Amino acid sequence: MRDVRRANRSSLLTDLFHGGLQSRQQLAATTALSQASVSNLIGEMLEEGLVEEAGLVGSDGGRPRVLLRVRPGFRYVVGADVAETRVLVELYDLSMARLAAAVLAHDDDPAQVAERLLTGLATVIAEAGVQVKDVLGYGVGVPGVVGQDGVVDSQSTGWDAVPLGDMLRAGTSVPVFVENGAKTFGQAEMWFGAARGARHAVIIMIGTGVGAAVVMDGRGYRGANSNAGEWGHTTLVYDGELCRCGARGCLEAYIGAGGISRRLAAATGRADTPGLVDEMLAATPPAAEPVFAETVGYLGAGIADLINLFSPERIVLGGVAGARLGERFLPEIRAAAARHALRRPYSRTSIDLCTLGPDAVAKGAATLPIAQLLADGGLPGPEEPMMAMPPRSRRPNERSRR
Repeated sequence: MRDVRRANRSSLLTDLFHGGLQSRQQLAATTALSQASVSNLIGEMLEEGLVEEAGLVGSDGGRPRVLLRVRPGFRYVVGADVAETRVLVELYDLSMARLAAAVLAHDDDPAQVAERLLTGLATVIAEAGVQVKDVLGYGVGVPGVVGQDGVVDSQSTGWDAVPLGDMLRAGTSVPVFVENGAKTFGQAEMWFGAARGARHAVIIMIGTGVGAAVVMDGRGYRGANSNAGEWGHTTLVYDGELCRCGARGCLEAYIGAGGISRRLAAATGRADTPGLVDEMLAATPPAAEPVFAETVGYLGAGIADLINLFSPERIVLGGVAGARLGERFLPEIRAAAARHALRRPYSRTSIDLCTLGPDAVAKGAATLPIAQLLADGGLPGPEEPMMAMPPRSRRPNERSRR
């Protein structure tokens, strides 16, 4: 009975979080729970402060219906994006309004990264003026493969079985969730962005690194060892360009920001600087045009592989470099994918740009403790500590069949 009650609370809470303002009658319809069950469970959540009344809506000839929502200030969540040279840490309430943010530089040493993450956590909690006990969890998006308990392996950055989760837990009482950054980016786009509502999608992130979040039947696909989605390290050219991971011919070596910048520098005689790709996209000299045309072709071929492998209904192109390439060359990218993909699956796949900003990885990381809250139907009891690994939550538009 306890499990049934928790599952029913989870259905209600998930629908309220993703669906916004709803009445008890609407919740009964969307969750397939009885009106009595909805009233009882919503009553509990109102008493707990997890849910609040937020207005009235007219009904057909009857009394106005009370609208409900998850109370934004019930708890708070923090998300972090560990990028190549800096960490971005952000604190949100449960309406996903950002209340505080901090940016701290690092030199990619694991101990320093952990210290910066803990400093960032303390900074945003103080800036927002909330209590540590009211922080539901701390989600961290990192490059590389994330295993059990937040152990990170990243050949590209030289991290070998780094126990980042334990390093963070040693410095805070806030529950810690560690996940691959491309997957937290994908979760943000699935919950709030261009992939919202899709059952089968691939959200790709192109920056210095290249990765993908694969969503199958509404759930993120992690694979047997949590490393599914390392799209950037699929082989594009046999024995081709050297990749950061040490292999040759990886897709990342051709469409990652570093690979594009190196080819632009060689073609134009300019210095290979961090801002070169943006500069050339803004004002493209003739010598750079073949480089961008080649990059678009490589990217289209890589997207075609995703279409042929997973047959998604939607592909979302994002990441700093991915979004900028897409803004300039989206029709050409689609055409290149069409040339390499099987016709029928391509015709049923849309290729769209991401809609969230540069903090999408951190925002997605902040949803990890929220996903646990929704799965639990509220805060777990004292005998049931908060999990420290990303939970398997329903997709935003999935309705209960109970």
